[in-house]
Parts: sequence; structure tokens; C-alpha cells
Amino acid sequence: MNRNEKRKEKDAIENLKVQTRRKEKKKKEFVNIKWILTIFFLAFALSFSLSFLSEITIKQATLLVSILVTFFFILLGILFDIIGVSVTASEEAIFHSMSSRKVRGAKVAVAFKKNADKVSSFCCDVIGDVCGVISGAAGITITSLLVSTYHFDLLLTTLFVTGIISSLTIGGKALGKSFAINKSNLILYRFAKVVSLFYRI
Repeated sequence: MNRNEKRKEKDAIENLKVQTRRKEKKKKEFVNIKWILTIFFLAFALSFSLSFLSEITIKQATLLVSILVTFFFILLGILFDIIGVSVTASEEAIFHSMSSRKVRGAKVAVAFKKNADKVSSFCCDVIGDVCGVISGAAGITITSLLVSTYHFDLLLTTLFVTGIISSLTIGGKALGKSFAINKSNLILYRFAKVVSLFYRI
């Protein structure tokens, strides 16, 4: 690489740094304390409610019911992760066009897209992480039932159940992200249409 190419590369990197600093400054100016507090209490309320629901469901449940409850929370986490990625990856202009034609759910989709960071945070972080915690707790119940019923080794059973839950969650989200990016506009529209049944703009 000659001196001229090095200078061009250096200039490009400096320009990139300047643009990054501007973006960071802009984000800092719009830090929404109200949203942070809202998401904190919402996460607590959802975690408490879903944990309570799973606790009373699997406390006296059979092994099959415990497994089904665990799968339910894994799938719920994957579903909301797909929605969160779709909101981020979708194109706002399409929904403006649909909104001008009075297509049901389009206004909600525009609102979601304008607040993509918040919607994505709620879907991926709040719902996703809560479901992850609960599915992990349900996994402990499954382990206990396997050990007490079939006298399996505690350590091996714990590692096996934890590995299965982790693999399904991570693998499901990995596949879901690819699907969400490719079908982002359609997924956001479907989700917004369902939400529009309960919330209108």
C-alpha cells in the first residue's frame, strides 16, 4: 500500500469516527429517562407474572406438562425475537404508502417503525430475556422430575436439560433472525394488524 492509499484510508477512518461521534452525541441528547423507567417496571411486572404463571403450572405438573410449558416459553421468546428484528429491519416508506390507502394496521406499523429501538428492546430484551429465565427455571423442574422418577444422575441430567434448552433457544433465534430479516415488512405488518385490533392510532 503506497503513501497515497494510506492517506485515503486514514481520511476514511477519521470520517467514520466523526460520523460515529455525531451519532453517539445525537443518541445521548435523546436519552428518554421515562422510557428507561417504564421498561424497568414493565420487565419486573412481566417477569413476576410469567414466573408466577409457570410456577403454579408446573409445580404439581407431570413431566410431559413441564416439558410443554418449557417449550411454550422457548417458542414465545423466539417469536418476539423475530418481531423485534423485523421492526428494526423493515422499511418505513412501505407502511406510509399503505397508511395513505387506509390499510388496517399500517398506522400502527409506522408507529412501531418510528419507535423501532423501543419496540425491539421490549420484544428482544424484555420478553426474550424473561422467557429465557423462565424456561431455565422450568428446566430445573424437569431435571428434578427426571432424577426423582427415573433415578438419572443429577449432574448429567442437569447438563443435558440445560444443553437442550440452550440449543433450542439459541438455534431457534438464529433461524428466526434470518427469517425476520428476509420477511421483515410482512412480519411487522402482520404483528401491527393484530395489535391494531386492541390499539388504534
